[in-house]
Amino acid sequence: MDVTGNKKIYFLSDFHLGAPDLPKSLVREKKIIRFLDEIRTTAAAVFIVGDLFDFWYEYKKVVPKGYVRILGKLAEMTDAGIPVHFFVGNHDMWMKDYFQKELNIPVYFEPALFEFNGKRFLIGHGDGLGPGDHGYKFIKKIFRNKACQWLFGILPPHIGVGIAHYLSRKSRKNTGQADDTFLGEEKEWLIIYSKELLKKDHFDFLIFGHRHLPIDFTLNGTSRYINLGDWIKYFSYAIFNGQELELKYYNQ
Repeated sequence: MDVTGNKKIYFLSDFHLGAPDLPKSLVREKKIIRFLDEIRTTAAAVFIVGDLFDFWYEYKKVVPKGYVRILGKLAEMTDAGIPVHFFVGNHDMWMKDYFQKELNIPVYFEPALFEFNGKRFLIGHGDGLGPGDHGYKFIKKIFRNKACQWLFGILPPHIGVGIAHYLSRKSRKNTGQADDTFLGEEKEWLIIYSKELLKKDHFDFLIFGHRHLPIDFTLNGTSRYINLGDWIKYFSYAIFNGQELELKYYNQ
């Protein structure tokens, strides 16, 4: 895919809609929609790189209540011919086929390679990558297991969703302010992961979410690691104009 004229590719992640409560989430959701409205005429494609929702589970006949504004806006964009790509995050990993069938949005469960204007992009949410965090990696395997998903699915939605929101709140409480500080290239697990990948292959840009801290880090003379931050505190995103990639902030 080539980006020409005034067209641009936009990368966003970690909206966590639904958190910390519905009134505050709705304010954030409306702000995201304003942004999507503003970029509509220039967007060659939009990548949402995980954790759009603070929790998402698709029951056979039920999807979580709410989010009609963002879902409607995404459908409006794809209906207008703007490609939207979605990467599953750790808070919405239980995606099935709703986005594909209803919104015409492809869903990715692992990092994927894209090429724009001769530049190679590796894009993924970022959870469970790199060294350490063995506890989460173990839990992720359980959550991705189809039998475990089926067992969760037999719970009545009001019970299952209630449990999920409780665990999500507990996770954020345990994390505290850890996401606010750059740990240095020797301790940032996604930088370590990116460096290991670059030993085997070339990527111009390695773009991830999950970390919640906007980061633009030069890995070598030709490759950069970008963390997209979030739309809770930073309202940050990346934009590729066909030549350059820039990390920006939305303050409207």
